[in-house]
Amino acid sequence: MLKWTIDQDIILYQLHESFAPRYAELVQENKQYLSQWLNWPRVCHTTDDFKTFIQGSRYKYIDGDGLDCAIEYRGELVGNIGFNSIDHELKKAEIGYWLGQQYQGNGIITRVCRFLIAYAFETLNVEKVQIAVAEDNLPSRAVCERLGMTLEGIISHQEKVGDRILSHAIYATFSPSISPSNTTPST
Repeated sequence: MLKWTIDQDIILYQLHESFAPRYAELVQENKQYLSQWLNWPRVCHTTDDFKTFIQGSRYKYIDGDGLDCAIEYRGELVGNIGFNSIDHELKKAEIGYWLGQQYQGNGIITRVCRFLIAYAFETLNVEKVQIAVAEDNLPSRAVCERLGMTLEGIISHQEKVGDRILSHAIYATFSPSISPSNTTPST
């Protein structure tokens, strides 16, 4: 199992089946909160559901298409983050995450996203990292803005969550090696 120490408070672990019971517990504790912005808590909330998710995550990792990690904060599993997709042809990765409501406000997601963005540029050799968040999810939008990401636009009617149709705000950042001066042909 891969492990990355982010700082004195946070460790990321590549998903392992042993995390499934804690994930199920965490989602049960936060189901109403998570269901505001995510559709999957309505259908993925038991230990068996998370075992299936973790198995699928391993296949994505083996195929080079994604990476999901458990977030440990001060010794407790508190959420999940990773690359929902890695497109090697387009040199682009998309970060997705969720965190138990009681752990918000500690800078956890901002710190972990900062690490994953650097990892994407330095290890995965992608040129663009993006995060898609519900347009009205102000805490997640604030994460993107703290990270210095650029709002590329709003895509309307992007996802159905419960009985609501949500629009997504798309934020992106580019590898430092991809600056406007590097993409313009010289004369």
